Amino acid sequence: MESRMVKFYSKESNMVAIHAIPGHFATSHSHINYYIDITSLKTRIQEAKEVARVLHQKIGRVSYVDTIVCMDGTEVIGAFLAEEFEKEDMASTNRHETIYVVSPEMNSNNQLLFRDNIKPSIAGKHVILLSASTTTGKTIHRSLEGIRYYGGVIEAVASVFSTVSEMDGFAVHSVFHAEDLPGYAAYSADDCPFCKKGIKLDAVVNGFGYSKL
Repeated sequence: MESRMVKFYSKESNMVAIHAIPGHFATSHSHINYYIDITSLKTRIQEAKEVARVLHQKIGRVSYVDTIVCMDGTEVIGAFLAEEFEKEDMASTNRHETIYVVSPEMNSNNQLLFRDNIKPSIAGKHVILLSASTTTGKTIHRSLEGIRYYGGVIEAVASVFSTVSEMDGFAVHSVFHAEDLPGYAAYSADDCPFCKKGIKLDAVVNGFGYSKL
């Protein structure tokens, strides 16, 4: 499967690239014809720093940033994104005048869960939601609901790769879009052309990676 991997560079920086494997893959919400691998962008310091710089430019000026909520293992990018906002002397309601970078747990119903020790970094705070890969937007929708439930005020939504440009009234700022991958497509499980042809899944995928079948 890895032998089919192709590389696509960001229009904003030749230091930022995603790897894509064509095939038949299942996410929790859809079937897709490319697996988008952004492992290096999440784990290599220089690449994560550059992704954060690009996302910061795309998000633009916001009134306040207190907390960055990181999904799908994007904490390294989130830390650098926090640094980018602090460089511009971003206003914060945090007493210690620095930005929280946190990750939620997910309960059995795939709902966000913040433990009592993390709740103070969400309640009443101005939050940026950061995710790795967005296919249908359902995870972003669920995450926004969770952040609001815990009292957070959404300031911006960002994703390294996203096929959606808006969710729940918020622009989804991303480094890579579906049009950056020629022929990229996502289908519901019922309408998947691969399934209709009897083509088996290559792997089950999510924001953390893939598991071959």
